[in-house]
Amino acid sequence: MEFSRAARMHRAPIVFTAFALAAQVGCASPSSMPAATPATRATSASVTRAPFGATKEGRAVEIFTLTNAHGIEARITNYGGIIVSLKTPDRNGQFADIVLGYDSLSGYLRDTPYFGALIGRVGNRIARGTFTLDGVTYHLAINNGVNSLHGGLRGFDKVVWAPEPFQNATGVGLVLTYTSPDMEEGYPGALSTKVTYTLTDQDQLIVDYQATTTKATPVNLTQHSYWNLSGNANRDILGHVLMINADGMTPVDSTLIPTGEIANVSGTPFDFRTPTAIGARIDQKQNQQIRFAGGYDHNFVLNRGGAAADAMVRAASVTEPTTGRTLDVTTMEPGLQFYSGNFLDGTNVGKGGHVYHYRYALVLETQHYPDSPNHPEFPNTILHPGQQYHTRTMFTFGVAR
Repeated sequence: MEFSRAARMHRAPIVFTAFALAAQVGCASPSSMPAATPATRATSASVTRAPFGATKEGRAVEIFTLTNAHGIEARITNYGGIIVSLKTPDRNGQFADIVLGYDSLSGYLRDTPYFGALIGRVGNRIARGTFTLDGVTYHLAINNGVNSLHGGLRGFDKVVWAPEPFQNATGVGLVLTYTSPDMEEGYPGALSTKVTYTLTDQDQLIVDYQATTTKATPVNLTQHSYWNLSGNANRDILGHVLMINADGMTPVDSTLIPTGEIANVSGTPFDFRTPTAIGARIDQKQNQQIRFAGGYDHNFVLNRGGAAADAMVRAASVTEPTTGRTLDVTTMEPGLQFYSGNFLDGTNVGKGGHVYHYRYALVLETQHYPDSPNHPEFPNTILHPGQQYHTRTMFTFGVAR
């Protein structure tokens, strides 16, 4: 999407009513998306909050449990905006957790591969941690080989956000706000950010991102949940069947920085236009791109078909054949980073003592392209004072019968 003064904005007036907070959150539901099969565990939609520990600096952290009318449950903490757990049913109506993470805050305070987190101020990689804007060269933290990744050493995944839960006609949810100071992690401008999670009774988790800035600055916000639809991360994701709505992808160099080219996926391991098992071509080491990433860790150029910048388009769908669980992703973004968990190595012991082994999860990050500030040919990521950044991604959960 492009940024402009006329960019569409969804305002969220908040009104206290007993415990719940009312917020006006719209819901786009493109006709191209198949209807989700409702979960079978009937309940009342609700949102609750509870303590979730404290940071090393002593800041209190909370966790919020969102439950819809079908029993789907998302637990989200205001530390990093992290989706700690997300429980959905399989084809037999059995609920299980489909995201990786930890049982307590302490796990997230250690070195963690961004499990479930909000990512910013700029998601993905920036080459050698530098970019030039309006004649000024900015230097960022180098935290991924020779590059800067996911906002730096203390990105949005490592800050405490101000939380406001709500319940309204659309669903239940959580509004998170954070102002990143001028030059935090090397980025210019004070960036006022609001992220809204909404869990609907249509079995959708909607993520709305909004931001304004005091100086021109790059912005590329995303959500970094690690999905394993088998439930409780009991096995790898190589049998998950994936569709990505993209004719092209952005090839990378050996440090996973885009070359600037957009390559056609036809005839390559990156062609997921027809639903394909993730493991079918993941080890084709003769393909240089597969070799560079040790599997998939690439940006796909979504087919938007001339859709308006604020239109939702289908990005991807995932089916786990043994449980029947499905996940559909729609977004306003131009790109999707598909990561196949190549750097999980069994050193992360997660919820319930589960060990997260090699390729035990997949990540689908809706985004602008990596290293966009250094590629003027890519869709623009620069937000200026007076402009409103707004983008939306929607995750829809279902069951394939």
